[in-house]
Amino acid sequence: MKTNAPRVITWVIALILGIAGIVGELATKTGFLAENAFWLLAAAFVILLLGSSLKGL
Repeated sequence: MKTNAPRVITWVIALILGIAGIVGELATKTGFLAENAFWLLAAAFVILLLGSSLKGL
């Protein structure tokens, strides 16, 4: 399986989701970020995985 570098926009979206998940886990106790921290991090990793696996994403 050949991997590709993800496009910049894909990488930035994954970075924003990852940072939001980390902030939700560490800094906030209530609210959207705290309730969905795991899913935000999971989505960031899936986006990076797809960006590396699929050409043009």
